Amino acid sequence: MTRTTDLLAPARLGRLELPNRLVMAPLTRNRAEADGTPTDLMVTYYAQRAAAGLIIAEAATPNAVGQTYPNITAIHSDRHVAGWRRVTDAVRAAGGRMFLQLQHGGRVSHPATTGLTPVAPSPVPLPETVFTPGGHRPAVVPRELSRAGIESTIADFAAAARRALDAGFEGVEVHSANGHLLHQFLAGNTNRRTDGYGGSVAGRVRFTAEVVEAVAAEVGADRVGVRISPGNTVNGIAETDTDALYPALAERLDGVGPAYLHLVHADPDAPLFHRLRAVWTGTLIANPVLRDLTTEEVTEAARRLRTAGAELVALGRPFLANPDLVTRLRLAAPLNPVRDRYFMYVGGPLGYTDYPTLPAPRPHRAASDPAGLPGAV
Repeated sequence: MTRTTDLLAPARLGRLELPNRLVMAPLTRNRAEADGTPTDLMVTYYAQRAAAGLIIAEAATPNAVGQTYPNITAIHSDRHVAGWRRVTDAVRAAGGRMFLQLQHGGRVSHPATTGLTPVAPSPVPLPETVFTPGGHRPAVVPRELSRAGIESTIADFAAAARRALDAGFEGVEVHSANGHLLHQFLAGNTNRRTDGYGGSVAGRVRFTAEVVEAVAAEVGADRVGVRISPGNTVNGIAETDTDALYPALAERLDGVGPAYLHLVHADPDAPLFHRLRAVWTGTLIANPVLRDLTTEEVTEAARRLRTAGAELVALGRPFLANPDLVTRLRLAAPLNPVRDRYFMYVGGPLGYTDYPTLPAPRPHRAASDPAGLPGAV
């Protein structure tokens, strides 16, 4: 039980006191309404998982052109704020705390979904199809963001952060990972700019840094986190200077003082992990690579990340399939397996709100109590 005791110990994050060091990672589940407003089903889903030390809610777009796929959440209208407020109220009533991830898809979008031409650092299309309301379609060439477009997008992130707080979130996570807009500015194959937002490492980290600076100025740095995924090739990303890029980004962000840096697919044996830990003076949230969804693997992966210097551990699929994950890890109980991947991204409760929890413990009955009689406990 030693391995889980540390993981389940309280922690502090910015102005928040967390009851444990388990973070529910942001998981896009495509259960929002067509305009990005959270649904009743989402209220249930998040409230079921309120025992996490912190929930980072799924990616919400800061403007209309940033939407990636159908039924993705958003946070750029009053209706979105009202919808998310129902979610945060339910989670808070169940004892939980939430940040909202802010994600702009950049070139990972399609006019068939948004009615708009996607934007990106450079007019380099996604080298694959994009899922739309009408099915998979070839990606379109995105429009290169002008200087005015960059400034407008940064302002949209700041406004979305303010709306997130109005919706009851304790803070926001700026998504600079997984091949979306901010990651597209970081990677050389998607950022071919020759102005101050491209070229050198300093130029390519600039957009992410300015988004984080603007968001921190709007809501306070201790209410802001940043997610990165060094070396991730998803959505057509190809980095050639990962080992130089991310320490430079982390060092610049460290000067802003966000509440945390969230490292995706963290490898505690990799030199880059330790370089990032050395330059990042704030809280590090690390997300492990899990091959088998078992209690033993989750606790061992968490132990290794904690030993390597991560204060908090973010888990995705374990929380997806186990609403009571904290209890299961505390008791070293078996974990539910994730159902068919199809159910991750379709509407309805199947594979979403219907994962079973452990039976409630039976009340203790004194040896002298007549079992089964009315009033006996």
